[in-house]
Amino acid sequence: MGLFDKLKGEFIDIIEWTDSSNDTMVWRFPRYQNEIKMNAKLTVRESQQAVFINEGKLADVFQPGMYTLTTQNMPLLTTIKGWKYGFNSPFKAEIYFINTKNFTDQGWGTKNPITISDDRFGMVDVRAHGKYAVRVVDPVLFIKEVVGTDGDFTTDEIANQLRSLIATRFSDAIAESNIPVDKLSKNFDELSEIGLKKVEKDFTEYGLKISKFNVENIEMPEDIKKEIFELSRLDKIDMQKLAQLKTAKAIEEAAKNPGGTAGAGMGMGMGFGMGNMMGNVFGQNMQQQQQQNVNTNMPPPINNPVQYFVAVNNQQTGPFNEQILAQMIQSGQLKKETMIWKAGMPAWSQAGTVAELAGLFNTAPPPLP
Repeated sequence: MGLFDKLKGEFIDIIEWTDSSNDTMVWRFPRYQNEIKMNAKLTVRESQQAVFINEGKLADVFQPGMYTLTTQNMPLLTTIKGWKYGFNSPFKAEIYFINTKNFTDQGWGTKNPITISDDRFGMVDVRAHGKYAVRVVDPVLFIKEVVGTDGDFTTDEIANQLRSLIATRFSDAIAESNIPVDKLSKNFDELSEIGLKKVEKDFTEYGLKISKFNVENIEMPEDIKKEIFELSRLDKIDMQKLAQLKTAKAIEEAAKNPGGTAGAGMGMGMGFGMGNMMGNVFGQNMQQQQQQNVNTNMPPPINNPVQYFVAVNNQQTGPFNEQILAQMIQSGQLKKETMIWKAGMPAWSQAGTVAELAGLFNTAPPPLP
């Protein structure tokens, strides 16, 4: 250091900080053995606070404004130094400038998946991430609990700690929200509000305030996501028209191979789930035919095949004739204990107890070992 620099650094008349960064939270005024002159000018800009520290002890805090340093506006430092009757000589003290603005666009995310229990999908692993904003509200506490003697403290130095804290609290929040898995993507605002309430107490203990907390995305296993998409599409589809379309396609495929068991089985397999709808259509046709017979005083057609209704998953399907029932027995869709009914039967009965169908079961091969 040259003589001029030594003389220049002998006293400091102006103390200020013009922040040119976007991530500095705390900056220590560079003293380098320099002494602060009594009556020096201190400038604290908006969104700043200045904290004086003497020999490791926190002293006076200055809010935004311009100050002429005297013993009157430094009561704590005056007490620590023992300046009982005023003091005009230079003194030494560390000055930390605290940036109190909002530090926005801070990212957070759950490093490990969160396991939640859902009534429909069971145990599901999800991940979440988003953004938050934070600012210093208690400079003294923030220096004491977090910064220490760091003279250039940035958001990166505390980001990992805050992200870990948020991830832990958000795991509790999403579990306590009781929001179904398929509704999570529609409730980001509610989850954000719950997450904010969960983490704000922990931030306060560091002298910080989390001013904004957003959930931007929730990731889940692909199979669960696919199932949710399919269910959402079904809610928008006219199920009757969909059933009619699938039934028409099944009949068309079966007609391509009318003599083959495979073709009949394929058509039957595709249309079996829509048996109720087909039964309704068949019933309407039968009613129209019977009405026509009544109107023309003609007897019903002879050799009308017996029609059976089959219970599948507690749903009525059919009607089916014996030929189709035989194919269903061969494919394993119809078993002896399956409940069936036809006109004239007093109640639903097991297929194996109906005399007309007993012979069909005897021709079916036993199940494979």
